[in-house]
Amino acid sequence: MEQRTPKPPFSAFLSSLLNWAGLLPFLLFVFFFLLLPSFYLFVGSFQDAQGRFTLDNIRALFTPSILSAYWVTIRISITTALLGGVIGFFLAYGLLAKEIPAWLRSSLMTFFGVASNFAGVPLAQAFIFTLGRVGLVTVFLREVLHFDPYEHGFNLYSFWGLSITYLYFQLPLMVLVITPAIEGLKKDWREAAENLGATSWQYWRYVGVPVLMPSLLGAMILLFGNSFGAYATAISLTGGLINLITILIGIQIRGDVLHNPNLGYALALGMVVVMALMMTIYYLLRRRSEYWLKS
Repeated sequence: MEQRTPKPPFSAFLSSLLNWAGLLPFLLFVFFFLLLPSFYLFVGSFQDAQGRFTLDNIRALFTPSILSAYWVTIRISITTALLGGVIGFFLAYGLLAKEIPAWLRSSLMTFFGVASNFAGVPLAQAFIFTLGRVGLVTVFLREVLHFDPYEHGFNLYSFWGLSITYLYFQLPLMVLVITPAIEGLKKDWREAAENLGATSWQYWRYVGVPVLMPSLLGAMILLFGNSFGAYATAISLTGGLINLITILIGIQIRGDVLHNPNLGYALALGMVVVMALMMTIYYLLRRRSEYWLKS
């Protein structure tokens, strides 16, 4: 049997160097846009305006106004994550039905890919023109159907109005994330359950949902993080009427009255900690879901 001649040490080193060179652009991106800003936020959180060490910014995170901002942001994130996760799951499951034509499924998935990235000022303006006090849908309901939603408690510039706006990009994102997991359900599991006399409800109760649960939870955590870090949509829609932590950061860093960049860094550091925790849980749940789908 012919034996391979080992590579010279220099050739092996050069080959290894070339393999790592392909990762260099990604590593530079991570360093300049993730690690370096995070380090800058961490250092700035423990400094005052003169650059001296202080814990005042960290203590300020526990004041009632800032805790309220975190709590409102977390509530909106949880609400949109749960609604987006549940509704998005049923949308994804419906798209995979045999009755849906392939061209329609492909068109809708393309739309979901675009809608999941449609946010900020354009999205806020679109909802104002549609569901604002003089929006198209609002005027239609008031003039044609004689029903004014604003007289019955609805307000686009409130907690639920902002949550509905967020759902515009949360739902498509959920569909894109959960569709591969639903497609990964093996047909053998459904056939085996039916052969054993299980109904459709029993199959989903004891097989389908337990297998998809890690993916569902992981996707909802991703939706939570997506909503938790949103800024442009909220500030464009509400103008700061809702006390979100992202808006508070913008006020501290760029504001004229409450200008305290180091406190803004501390607020952002708190968000980084929350986001890192959410992404860690998402990663762990994703690994567990991949184990179920491969077994």
